[in-house]
Amino acid sequence: MGGAVVDEGPTGIKAPDGGWGWAVLFGCFIITGFSYAFPKAVSVFFKELMHEFGIGYSDTAWISSILLAMLYGTGPLCSVCVNRFGCRPVMLVGGLFASLGMVAASFCRSIIQIYLTTGVITGLGLALNFQPSLIMLNRYFNKRRPMANGLAAAGSPVFLCALSPLGQLLQDHYGWRGGFLILGGLLLNCCVCAALMRPLVAPQAGGGTEPRGPQRPSQRLLDLSVFRDRGFLIYAVAASVMVLGLFVPPVFVVSYAKDMGVPDTKAAFLLTILGFIDIFARPTAGFITGLKKVRPYSVYLFSFAMFFNGFTDLTGSTASDYGGLVVFCIFFGISYGMVGALQFEVLMAIVGTQKFSSAIGLVLLLEAVAVLIGPPSGGKLLDATKVYKYVFILAGAEVLTSSLVLLLGNFFCIGKRKRPEVTKPEEVASEEKLHKPPVDVRVDSREVEHFLKAEPEKNGEVVHTPETSV
Repeated sequence: MGGAVVDEGPTGIKAPDGGWGWAVLFGCFIITGFSYAFPKAVSVFFKELMHEFGIGYSDTAWISSILLAMLYGTGPLCSVCVNRFGCRPVMLVGGLFASLGMVAASFCRSIIQIYLTTGVITGLGLALNFQPSLIMLNRYFNKRRPMANGLAAAGSPVFLCALSPLGQLLQDHYGWRGGFLILGGLLLNCCVCAALMRPLVAPQAGGGTEPRGPQRPSQRLLDLSVFRDRGFLIYAVAASVMVLGLFVPPVFVVSYAKDMGVPDTKAAFLLTILGFIDIFARPTAGFITGLKKVRPYSVYLFSFAMFFNGFTDLTGSTASDYGGLVVFCIFFGISYGMVGALQFEVLMAIVGTQKFSSAIGLVLLLEAVAVLIGPPSGGKLLDATKVYKYVFILAGAEVLTSSLVLLLGNFFCIGKRKRPEVTKPEEVASEEKLHKPPVDVRVDSREVEHFLKAEPEKNGEVVHTPETSV
């Protein structure tokens, strides 16, 4: 890709780890909530859409699938836009797109039009908000970054618990068209969050601020050099395999309970349990990862979280009653929250701040393919076997495989990379003394003459100078 002025943030500025960063974290919390919860929340309107357009459930389910595909699949496009125009302008445009899509959908007369408005336009708007918000969070937090990531990730379960009942309430009072219109207005809050994403500006030596724009070094719009990083390749492969099975259990657990003869209300309550546990698991995982003794091993902790999630899926396949599924949802909520809190923190730690905007876009693109394959493949297996246990076993095996890929890859490839040497404080002090500007000291001419005659004889060498040649 061609070079362009990019919004990579001033390389010479230290992350504040607080201050205005808390406002950025609040905005990221809201954006994450909308991005992950909205595709699930619109499902409450599906029955009315089926009645309105005379279609089946599989046709309406494509709305959520297109939303997720746009959220993940437009990752490289978001990276290019952020690197060209900066995070705040991209998020402002994304907020307008997200709102416009839902408002336009309220006037649609066919399901295809809803695919284009709610699916494509709103999905693109959410994508243009989600990725830049994570990039800004990465720039504002360094020491507290794991905790910040955990708190921001908690927006997903919180908004899921809020948007689903809100959508049902709007549908009951205003119908699906009125509900879509009001949700479109609600999505304008993404523009408010975009306004919070104030760029960091490097201070000048004189106390002012360094002007932004052409003074910054130009870089590529999409940095494909991340593919030369072994750590990034291992992470990308592991994350793609993980996504194949990660979202399958929440999709099928309610149907699994109904297949056991559990009433609909009790079956739906399983997702409430899962979401409630998830709310507390994500910040807790972020706080633990931020501990000084734990943070250097964040990749191994992420691998453990994936292993825990896969093992939970395997044990959940053995559940024979409603109580067993409740226990499964509790442990799945813990492991799912750990994965959600750590996935982008680990990617930040692997590629660094400068390449994160490109790396996250490429990873999301790879995960988009897995998102479109995972749940449908579970559905195909269920259609062929009519046994839910096999679906959970398949999902658990995929997540377990991803944990082993990350663990072994990190141990044998990433872990052996040499760490940069750390300069000791006393060495820094002595070096500063050497480079310290000399004080106004008078030098005797006889000392200078003696120095010129003695200096060439150092190290056993004789160097001819005008002084010694005479």
